[in-house]
Amino acid sequence: MISSCIDNAPAICEPLARQRPPRLTLRVNFLWTLAGNVIYAACQWGILVALAKLGTPQMVGEFALALAVTAPILIGAGLSLRSVQATDALGEYEFRDYFSLRLLTSAAAVLAVAGVVCFSPYGARAAVVILIVAIAKAFESISDIVHGLWQQHERMDLIARSLVLKGVLSLGVFALAFYFTGDLRVAACGLALIWALVLLFYDARWAANVSGFARPFRLRWRARTLAALAWVALPAGVVMGLISFNVNLPRYFIEHHLGTEQLGIFAAMSYPMIAGTTIVSALGQSATPRLSQYYSDGERRAFLSLLLKLVGLASAVGLAAVLVIAQVGRPILLLLYRPEYAEHVTTFLLLAIATALGYAASILGYAMTAARYFRAQLLV
Repeated sequence: MISSCIDNAPAICEPLARQRPPRLTLRVNFLWTLAGNVIYAACQWGILVALAKLGTPQMVGEFALALAVTAPILIGAGLSLRSVQATDALGEYEFRDYFSLRLLTSAAAVLAVAGVVCFSPYGARAAVVILIVAIAKAFESISDIVHGLWQQHERMDLIARSLVLKGVLSLGVFALAFYFTGDLRVAACGLALIWALVLLFYDARWAANVSGFARPFRLRWRARTLAALAWVALPAGVVMGLISFNVNLPRYFIEHHLGTEQLGIFAAMSYPMIAGTTIVSALGQSATPRLSQYYSDGERRAFLSLLLKLVGLASAVGLAAVLVIAQVGRPILLLLYRPEYAEHVTTFLLLAIATALGYAASILGYAMTAARYFRAQLLV
């Protein structure tokens, strides 16, 4: 599937694929993004619910720990290349440059996770789960750069279909594997397998259609180009890595001081917040190419008008989530999990408030990315 290509001119390397599909409107892109992200987030939440129902809080905690350990490393190493790619309105770099760099950083991230695990105090089972989740996240990271290509061409429907495939299949395989084996490691292997298959058999096919080349996954090792791209993306990558680390700090603290079981309960309460985050992410992702185009064309009024609308919508989503949890937070926890989770309804509400406050800030982050103010984000 992957082979080296040294030539600078892509047309020399291989024949063109069929004509690229047309772009979609902002409204259609938002609806596709929202649908895809909601279904994917629901499936990821379903994995946690299945684990909570079929397993123990200890197992939920081990899975949450794996996500918490791997996320900052994979996200930071990813250099936020998808955002850089989606806002590359002038076409400074080609898809193969982004893809080649992401492949390198993903491999380095998995090795970094392995190093962390070797020197960590985690048990053997937890360590294996962390490594398997890191490999799964590496496949997801490579898919993400393909999604950046589609986002750049305003084809969010392709991203949505990829997310739905990954979400539904991974939920089914994870739940069945855990139900029949009771082994979190086997279930995590199923997750990694599904993400790899979706990358190879769906993402690769549509990457060819949108990129305009029959074999878009051919690597191009242009050291200067990759170094220049990495330098451009580095500030955004550091910012996103620090944000992920900051988000996961409570999980590290809880696991260290209270144990894996309490971490499992905390993680279960955190996951419903993904519903609001998913909507805000859909808003930001679908609008980023349009904001980038407005900014590069000098249409400041259109840029600010769209940005204000996005901030207002994000704030409304946060307020609605807080009101719902304030009224029916305990019944929600009882329905989704077990009675021991519902004992922490106050923490559930505080999590909702903290998450809501970050929604508007998240939209402003998308706007800074659209304007390609990557180094300014590092200062913020």
